[in-house]
Amino acid sequence: MNNVYLRNSVRFILLILLQVLVLDNINFRGYLNPYIYIMFILLLPFETPDWFILVSSFLVGFGVDLFSNTMGMHTAASVFIGFCRPGVLRFISSTRDYEQGMTPSIRDLGISWFLKYSIIIVLLHHIVFFYLEVFSFHEFFYTFWRVIISTIFTVIFIVIGQYLFYKKK
Repeated sequence: MNNVYLRNSVRFILLILLQVLVLDNINFRGYLNPYIYIMFILLLPFETPDWFILVSSFLVGFGVDLFSNTMGMHTAASVFIGFCRPGVLRFISSTRDYEQGMTPSIRDLGISWFLKYSIIIVLLHHIVFFYLEVFSFHEFFYTFWRVIISTIFTVIFIVIGQYLFYKKK
């Protein structure tokens, strides 16, 4: 069990550092903004209590906000997906039951399940984040286009991260 805490603590720190030092500097004409730190919330084990997911979501969002000067937008979007995560998991439940120690990952549940799960969570995050950023529906479709493009690239980065850093059982 200590291994789970250590792995998640290291993942927490590394994803925040990767986000603020590398990925925050990627911006292609205002459209492409990959947010890989969401992976921390995505990969919390199934048996994680809901209150802990919300606290962890707050902390990871606050950590990114602290270094990105985004005034709470990452925190709000992260807490929102932390709140939605249990419902999304129930919505796309796999055919086999979740077992003790399983994580929502490609390794444990397969690429098809993980893509559905990550696309929904990342899309929810990006909708909240980008519409909070503009705080207006004035350019609704421009912002929606940014949400879609950033969601695609964020999910691609997350899937690549899954294949790079997680071995098959």
